Amino acid sequence: MQPLPASPAEHNQANPAVYTRAGRNALTVFFLSGLMMSFPGAILPAWGYHLRDDFTVVGHYFLAMAIGTLLSVKAGPALLVRKDVRTVLTWAAGLACFSFIWLAVFSPPSFWGWRMAGLLFMGLGAGLLNSAAFQSISSFYERDPAATVNLAGAMFGLGCLTSALLISTTFYIYTVRSLLILMAMIPGFAAALYWRSRFPVPVAHSDQGWRQVWADVKSPGAVMFTLLLFFQFGNEWTIAGWLPIFLVHRIGASPDSTLFMLAAFWLSLLVGRTMAQALLPRVGHGKLLLASAASAVLGCTILIATNNRFGAWIGLLLVGGGFAMIYPLVVEKIGHRFPNYHPGFFNGLFSFGNTGGLLAPWLVGYLTHYFGIWTAMAVPMMGSFMVFLLVLLVWLEAILTASSKKPA
Repeated sequence: MQPLPASPAEHNQANPAVYTRAGRNALTVFFLSGLMMSFPGAILPAWGYHLRDDFTVVGHYFLAMAIGTLLSVKAGPALLVRKDVRTVLTWAAGLACFSFIWLAVFSPPSFWGWRMAGLLFMGLGAGLLNSAAFQSISSFYERDPAATVNLAGAMFGLGCLTSALLISTTFYIYTVRSLLILMAMIPGFAAALYWRSRFPVPVAHSDQGWRQVWADVKSPGAVMFTLLLFFQFGNEWTIAGWLPIFLVHRIGASPDSTLFMLAAFWLSLLVGRTMAQALLPRVGHGKLLLASAASAVLGCTILIATNNRFGAWIGLLLVGGGFAMIYPLVVEKIGHRFPNYHPGFFNGLFSFGNTGGLLAPWLVGYLTHYFGIWTAMAVPMMGSFMVFLLVLLVWLEAILTASSKKPA
């Protein structure tokens, strides 16, 4: 009888073909997660919110999605302790399918609170997918962190792009209910696929305890990284959530064309982050940071000031290009300073950083209600200033820490 592999890594490498195919299955989960996380911003015009000023209700939709995602932070690890990755992924995809059907049933003119419940389910499903997916690619991450993060990010971006394109191309063809049932078929098919698939054996990972969290709190570098992630994710998801409604109110664009422009935003992020991987080894990071921050701020300023489609396109591409370069710079710096940081888990202070992307669009709902639609772009513009300052502070803190450790 042949002995069993001694570790998950040895088990995964025992059959390279199965291991590679299982890794591809795991990466498809990020596509589904991107499809779901970007859904609220893309569906709002189809629900008719470009025709009325219920901005606080729109904000509540993003809040519901945020609550569902944050619930998964506790639910995901608890499920993964008791069930294998395949089972959790199947359940999460099934929950996603159910949430699309729920939203189809309770589309307008139904009471908006029912749609909040559907988006909470969707956020929970997306969060569970992320938790299980990062568990399943943990062995790949240990072998090549940069390539794994890049591939996962590309699949997530492709899912976001698909969501915007699917809704924009079918806007005048299908009813809202038909469109949502069509979208429900994607996670439904994925649930069946995951149930029949194999996934890599996860590498053991332990969540940070309270002592480690407290140690992070006392580290200025960790706190600044957390704030940086908070503002950057908030910037990106504010644009992604409010861009279609903003463009309808600001330049009078048609709903389907604003969704196409939202797809262009996701495409610019996807292409920009792919280009960033080639530029990082060749271009000074200070130059990249300055160019990225300037591009994002200038793009938001143009979007606030413009009253025509040409200006909107210029501002949108500048914002997408600027945002695309910042996150790779942050991830690289985190990897050097905090080798125990794992991008797939909401550990310690980094869980707070991720909530920025979830809660900023909710806050914008109230700001636009009281101060006007222009604040939807003013928030990411101010957030871009904060990101620029925080990256400078992080680099300064790293220099001071390195110099203090040198022998006298």
